[in-house]
Order: sequence, then structure tokens, then C-alpha cells
Amino acid sequence: MHPFNLDPDSLIHLPQPGDNPFPLTEWFPAYTGIELDIGCGKGRFLEARAKAHPETGLVGIDRMLKRLRKVDRRLRRTGCQNVRLIRADADYTVTYLIPTGTISTGFIYFPDPWPKRRHHSRRLFSPAFVDALFRILTASGIIHVATDHEDYFRWITGTMHPDDRFIEIPPYRPNPDEQTDFERQFIQEQRPVYRYSFQKRLIDAIPPPHTP
Repeated sequence: MHPFNLDPDSLIHLPQPGDNPFPLTEWFPAYTGIELDIGCGKGRFLEARAKAHPETGLVGIDRMLKRLRKVDRRLRRTGCQNVRLIRADADYTVTYLIPTGTISTGFIYFPDPWPKRRHHSRRLFSPAFVDALFRILTASGIIHVATDHEDYFRWITGTMHPDDRFIEIPPYRPNPDEQTDFERQFIQEQRPVYRYSFQKRLIDAIPPPHTP
């Protein structure tokens, strides 16, 4: 799974053509749950979360290999054993590379808001992406979202509120150690951060489709 230009001890995994979903339960066979950081960036949240919850496996996704290499080196230097990194597009990874029913908690912090109307189709939250989230979550699995962009926050909540497969829950507020670099910057600039958390309903609790 490691191409020639990566250290064989690297925590980074790169998808190869024709890959099946990554074997997350083999990566974390003795852990109590598997969490997913979708867009892990510089890894500040991911590292703090991993250290605070050594009983939990964590997977970070990001597209930028240079950035992931820095996260990888830092995690290995500190002896962090419960993290794996995937270098790939977030939408593609969630849709195709994460096995069904494996993620207990997902974090989507400060995704690109694509503010221009002509770019809205590039936003991460779409009906297809929400379908993929539902597929990968365990029963009663949870997703935590944060954004500094009010219009994108309305977009996200507008996408989620009509979906009977999920219920809104109180938003998760990370402790200072878990705040991302973006969040620390926004707090320093006194800019608002919008938070939203939702939980997968148990199958038996999902209302039947409406029939006329």
C-alpha cells in the first residue's frame, strides 16, 4: 500500500487503481472504535485526539501529501500508534475507500465553503456525500461539523434537516488542545464558528417513506 517514495514505516496510505475499501478493522483490531477526521490538514486536532483517546483508532484524510508527510513524521516521532493517514480526496475516500459500518465518529472541520455560487457544486456536502456518510457510520454513529462560513452552515443544515436517517444532537465543542489551526485563528480574530452535530438513527427508528 506504500509507493516507492514513502518510508515503509509511514502511516500514510495512498489509494491504488482498483483498490477495495481500506481494511480499517485490520488496522485497528483491538480498539474500541474508529474515528475519521475528514480533511485533517496540519493534524493538530488529529494528534490531540489520538493522544487523549489511545483506545480509539483514528483515520485522517487529506489531499496534500507534503502536509501529510509532516503529520506522519510528527506522529511517529511522538510514538503515536493509533493513527493512519489517507492521501486522497475526501469525497472519494468516504464514498469508496471506507468500509460500511466502521466509523463511530466523524469530524468535518472547516471544509472549503466554495463561496461563489458557480462553485457550489464543489461543496463537500451533497445528497450523495450524505448517503456515503450514512453507509460508513456504525449504528448511532455521529458526525461533528464546524465552519466559519455562515452561508455554508445554512447549506449543511438545510441538507441534513430533511433527512430522516439522522437526528440533530448538541454540537461538539473541542477543548483548546483539539482546536484546529483554523479555529484558533478564527477565535483570535473574534470570528464566529458555526457547529452542527448529527447522529445516525437506528434502522428501526427511520420513518417509512411517504406513500400517497
